[in-house]
Amino acid sequence: MYREIEFGNCKSVSARLRLLFGHAVLGLFLMTAVCSVTVDAGTAVRGLEYNDIFDVQFATDPQISPDGRSVIFVRNYFDIMTDRRRSELWISDLDGNIEPLLPGTTTTDASSPRWSPDGKRVAFVSTDSNGKSQLFSYWINSGKIGRLTSFTESPTGITWSPDGTMMMFFMRVAEQQKPLAKMPSPPKGAKWSEPAKVVTRLKYRSDGSGFLPHGFTHLFAVSSNGGAATQITSGDFNHGGRIAWSQDHRSVFISANRSPNWEYEPANSEVYKITLGSNTISPLTDRFGPDSNPSISDDGKLIAYNSYEDKLMGYHNSGIRVMDTNGGGTRDLTANLDRSAGAPEWNEALKSWLFTYSDIGDTKLAAVDNNGVIKTLAVGLGSNGNGRPYLGGESFTASKNGTIAYTIGASHRPGDVALRTANGRTKVLTNLNEFLMATGKFGEVTEVKYKSSFDGREIQGWYMTPPGFDPKKKHPLILEIHGGPFAAYGPRFSSELQLMASKGYVILYTNPRGSTSYGAEFANQIHHKYPGNDYDDLMSGVDAMIEKGFIDEESLFVTGGSGGGVLTAWIVGKTDRFKAAVVAKPVINWFSFSLTADNAAFYSKYWFSAPPWEKPEEYYKRSPISLVGNVKTPTMLLTGEDDLRTPIPESEQFYQALKMRKIDTAMVRIPGSSHGIAAKPSNLIAKVAHILAWFEKYGGEKIGNR
Repeated sequence: MYREIEFGNCKSVSARLRLLFGHAVLGLFLMTAVCSVTVDAGTAVRGLEYNDIFDVQFATDPQISPDGRSVIFVRNYFDIMTDRRRSELWISDLDGNIEPLLPGTTTTDASSPRWSPDGKRVAFVSTDSNGKSQLFSYWINSGKIGRLTSFTESPTGITWSPDGTMMMFFMRVAEQQKPLAKMPSPPKGAKWSEPAKVVTRLKYRSDGSGFLPHGFTHLFAVSSNGGAATQITSGDFNHGGRIAWSQDHRSVFISANRSPNWEYEPANSEVYKITLGSNTISPLTDRFGPDSNPSISDDGKLIAYNSYEDKLMGYHNSGIRVMDTNGGGTRDLTANLDRSAGAPEWNEALKSWLFTYSDIGDTKLAAVDNNGVIKTLAVGLGSNGNGRPYLGGESFTASKNGTIAYTIGASHRPGDVALRTANGRTKVLTNLNEFLMATGKFGEVTEVKYKSSFDGREIQGWYMTPPGFDPKKKHPLILEIHGGPFAAYGPRFSSELQLMASKGYVILYTNPRGSTSYGAEFANQIHHKYPGNDYDDLMSGVDAMIEKGFIDEESLFVTGGSGGGVLTAWIVGKTDRFKAAVVAKPVINWFSFSLTADNAAFYSKYWFSAPPWEKPEEYYKRSPISLVGNVKTPTMLLTGEDDLRTPIPESEQFYQALKMRKIDTAMVRIPGSSHGIAAKPSNLIAKVAHILAWFEKYGGEKIGNR
């Protein structure tokens, strides 16, 4: 049996291939993007192999032109020679014919494309010859590119003015730290140690960035023809998020945390109106909690924004509120939606605010009108090029005629660009991984629902079966647990899980209580008691899989990262039913974590009832270290050495405690890696390879035989 895979249009194949001459990474895939491929669906082929992840591509940030006829998107891939993610700008017409927007240019890692209001230009960010991020402009008709800026810091949040004469963006303004102590000057030619680092801020480090430079992020404006940028905001505050222009060009709306106590209330922010010229800034909101992502209606009368009243819960639903441009007449448009709403965007053709939200393991595109009536427009949004099957990566833009471009993902689709017309028709424009998917047999993903042994709640999950799966045989099972803990898995592409399945394992991944997309009550089941009965949800999932008849009860394994690492360490302290465990980037001791991680102002305030010195017993009884005396399971620790979110001393505590108890253990340290281990493909490979090797050592599948 054969199936025909149609994609796009086969016109001008040779011309398109000439455009890609020299693009070794992308050339092979374009062949599948412009022609159909014939595949023998009955032929058994290999599963995903380690180096295959360098071939995975995914689309992000689709930007539809004002007239709705073209979509520019960021095409992401992984460079095997530099071991990093790279990005290029591509353009598609409505028939799915795609080509590079900037073929043969010297700009590298282009991102953040933004159409001018008249559709004649595209602004984007790319790096210059010095490796600094700059603003560039591409003229659609002539194909010419111009560099607009010469910055030493990176611009973000680019937004055109309605008349196309200006652009605004956010950028850090560096500040010199005053020395605390005066040091003598070294003699000429002497080589002294680096100066001491004096830390005076509450948040002085950030995972993935390291020690934060002194300074604050401010709003800037620059002519659309380039030149010097003008700083609009000032003060010792950070500004960011979305920029909304008034239709008369005289003011903009942004969000910021300008509270005097901002350092200790990181989740608090307000929506501000900035009057241009005088640059006066006026707050339009005033309640405790985040007010962010302002968007203005086409008639200039209403502003919508994300907001919730902060009750210091572990999880809050973020809703969409709307108000007059003077801050009055506020009302909640999503009060009846028990889900978190994404950033709103007004569309005049649809007479609604467009937004995304995650619901029962899926991410949806929706519209809400000014009466609070919500309509779902599309499902399956997302883009996930690497790592684990988290919901996320969704983005969209809408044209003036109501046509919407958005990212779409699935268990076999890392991330593509789709289109929804104003009359509701949908179409996928790209198929960036068709060649890879057509030539490799991947693990199949199936939904599973079961009841928790704790209280009978229904828990949703998925399991992935290995290539060549035979349900009549017994297979080893890996329980893989998501982090967060306020996050969610879904039927999304996961290179990590596919690599595990390709070695012969069935992979179970679920959304236990505490997961998002099931409402605030479900998420807050772990408020001030995590880890807790989410343990029962996970064990019930393993039992449900065993009942299916194809799982080997004597070959059960468990792993998870971050919050999943917490739960994995908790699990081995409560049961010995698993043959081996891998605890990745965990929290082992909540007391030490809450005072050494990169968001100290947040954790003890939202996840516990008091600071650790006031209620140390609360921190201890929820720490996996409290159960270390029960552990019998061979347990490996795996963490990035530069992880500042769950610092490696957390792993070291558990490792040394297990060693002192003479439990089989090992500690794998990933050099140069922060919390996001999968950011570098080789680190992702190292993570999965060590997990599989540890499981093989304790009775798992023989890796060398596959």
